[in-house]
Amino acid sequence: MDTLDVRGLSCPIPVLKTKKALDQGQRELQIIGTGNTAKENVTKFARSQGLKVEVTEAHGEWQLVISPE
Repeated sequence: MDTLDVRGLSCPIPVLKTKKALDQGQRELQIIGTGNTAKENVTKFARSQGLKVEVTEAHGEWQLVISPE
């Protein structure tokens, strides 16, 4: 599983980076970021692609693990 670090990036950059990684064939992806808007938008995008999203949060950062259903 690859890790994508989008900490400090504003939307739509986290969504675009997630899309690019998935388009390149990533089946499972861990994404680490900050900011609720980015977390919500990446989560919505992943779910719209039929993917499962697991969210954890700690110390002002979030982590999403995206994988096939």
